[in-house]
Amino acid sequence: MISSMNFWRFRCSKDDAEQSMLYSYNNGFLGFSAKLNSTQAASLAKLNQVITVFKSKSLKLHTTRSWDFLGLAVDNARRTPPPQLAYGSDIVVGIFDTGLFISLKLLLLSILGIWPESESFRETPEAKPIPSSWNGKCVGGEDFDPSVHCNRKLIGARFYLRGFEETYGTIDFTRDPEYRSPRDYLGHGTHTASTAVGSVVRNVSGFFGLGRGTARGGAPLARLAVFKTCWGKDLEGVCTEADILAAFDDAIHDGVHVISASFGYSPPLSPFFESSADIGAFHAAERGISVVFSTGNDGPDPGVVQNVAPWAVSVAASTVDRSFPTRIVIDGSFTLTGQSLISQEITGTLALATTYFNGGVCKWENWMKKLANETIILCFSTLGPVQFIEEAQAAAIRANALALIFAASPTRQLAEEVDMIPTVRVDILHGTRIRNYLARSPTVPMVKIGPSKTVIGETTAPSVAYFSSRGPSSLSPDILKPDITAPGIGILAAWPPRTPPTLLPGDHRSIEWNFQSGTSMSCPHVAGVMALLQSAHPDWSPSAIRSAIMTTAYTRDTSYDLILSGGSMKSTDPFDIGAGHINPLKAMDPGLVYNTRTDDYVLFMCNIGYTDQEIKSMVLHPEPSTTCLPSHSYRTNADFNYPSITIPSLRLTRTIKRTVSNVGPNKNTVYFVDIIRPVGVEVLIWPRILVFSKCQQEHSYYVTFKPTEIFSGRYVFGEIMWTNGLHRVRSPVVVFLSNAGFLASS
Repeated sequence: MISSMNFWRFRCSKDDAEQSMLYSYNNGFLGFSAKLNSTQAASLAKLNQVITVFKSKSLKLHTTRSWDFLGLAVDNARRTPPPQLAYGSDIVVGIFDTGLFISLKLLLLSILGIWPESESFRETPEAKPIPSSWNGKCVGGEDFDPSVHCNRKLIGARFYLRGFEETYGTIDFTRDPEYRSPRDYLGHGTHTASTAVGSVVRNVSGFFGLGRGTARGGAPLARLAVFKTCWGKDLEGVCTEADILAAFDDAIHDGVHVISASFGYSPPLSPFFESSADIGAFHAAERGISVVFSTGNDGPDPGVVQNVAPWAVSVAASTVDRSFPTRIVIDGSFTLTGQSLISQEITGTLALATTYFNGGVCKWENWMKKLANETIILCFSTLGPVQFIEEAQAAAIRANALALIFAASPTRQLAEEVDMIPTVRVDILHGTRIRNYLARSPTVPMVKIGPSKTVIGETTAPSVAYFSSRGPSSLSPDILKPDITAPGIGILAAWPPRTPPTLLPGDHRSIEWNFQSGTSMSCPHVAGVMALLQSAHPDWSPSAIRSAIMTTAYTRDTSYDLILSGGSMKSTDPFDIGAGHINPLKAMDPGLVYNTRTDDYVLFMCNIGYTDQEIKSMVLHPEPSTTCLPSHSYRTNADFNYPSITIPSLRLTRTIKRTVSNVGPNKNTVYFVDIIRPVGVEVLIWPRILVFSKCQQEHSYYVTFKPTEIFSGRYVFGEIMWTNGLHRVRSPVVVFLSNAGFLASS
């Protein structure tokens, strides 16, 4: 790629070129971002020295209980410290986010900034010196003084604004409150950073008393580095690719070990060589840096999963076993229970939505200009319909209601949501019972609500969030995405006290801990686990860490049934949860791992039809082997050594290969295979026994798939498990059967 130093030769003058330049990338690869019109970009792309030119796109941002639910407790009586307190001080985790409300042992990269005064980012007295491998720095800015806010926990802080302001203009701080520094306003960066690597904070008061307990990140000893790449625009976090790639470039130079990035964009997805996030993640993986992305919040429809590159981990979102039951008592005797986050008892009259909204449709534009003073309104999502609960809340606020009871399908309700107006969520059954009581009552009923309680262990979990983006991948369907699921619903974590919990105008509450839901919340859970694994196994590659997380995941909930899929009442399949739900303790000792190398990724891109030139735009140091043979064009990647197995189109008998490495504690061990066959597919494995005699020894096995039933197009699922009595190394199997014409003709 042409260097930024020579870019001026293609502009009218050197001064003109310097004014056009946004960033110069020197660590991940040699390149730059600059302001160009379409003619200039086309001319530049024709030069022999230029590998690729693409337009910078904009991407959007996608605890006291969750780590206990994952088995990583910090309060215990064991003689040996738990993994969270034993590992991480030598690791740096980078968070790409909105900044930080400041106060980690790994380096965490935050894309959204941070609120530095938060207890989650304080330097503990026993904190060790900053790792000697760290080359980063803290950059000052508005209300952010490195000498005050950076410490042995928060060891790096940068911000990237040029790409954003070039795309959207100078930030209007009266419309979009922000800090021109690593400091966080939106709260997203502070929340994700504390989830991944926040320090241990005991006796947290929670959200107005709800969710009390000990708050901490997955790797509370880890160091934190903030790379603020996302900025507030109309109360949303927006990140430009020019800024993202600059952050990846610096993160590689600075010496981070894990990168957590909770952003993306909805399909159609750009090719990997035209995506800054995918390019940056590829360069990071080449340097031994693990990268984890969120899958996006476009579910539950299939095929909308984001961030599908095989060199990074993609995370879905699921629930934990905590609930907030809230009693509804009508006329002192008729009692039901909903879910809410209400800290004080509320009493008022009960009314149907038809009293205040045309057709009973709880929407802003349907208000009949009647005030609902001291009234609690019952709204149904099915009337209208009201697709989002926020629509009903805005309507209730406009009518000056005291509170809202919202009846909707339980599969699409998020109980742990912070509301602008007190809102109790009930299912359609309970909503109908309340409605019928109202219809029969000779007088206007009085209703008493709350306060909510915090209950742990009585709710079956996990279940996958309805909004969590599902597979298959629309860019590379022979690689299963998402890879894994992790807690992402009702996550309580640090929050900037100057930022209201809902971000909405009129919300003047100040809090230090807030509930948030999304795949943005599940992503840093996996980043925290990655930090622990990297610290415990410093010789493991990013692919080994990914493999350990995937092959030790589980697929059954606390009732020992299959994990349910939110948005429906069905059991999950690999398109919902990937390999399953993350199990940090098992991942510390997976037994076997599936390793992949840069050459494997190059072959992967060859097989999906990329040209030599396009692949060279991805690779840091292209070797002579970075050349695609003609026979590689548009071939399947079923042989790619991934911890999951996907056959995107099985028509006739097909054999694929996998290779595993022994990373268990015993060099002499024997693994036996067990198979759950997909419906309509015969599965044969050879050899059926793997004998290891030394550590890091590799063995390959072959899997033959043969269709036994005729389908015109259907996904079927199974699994392959290798076990030695101590370890269970499980790989999900996904097969798309499209053999109707083939078997019939044969």
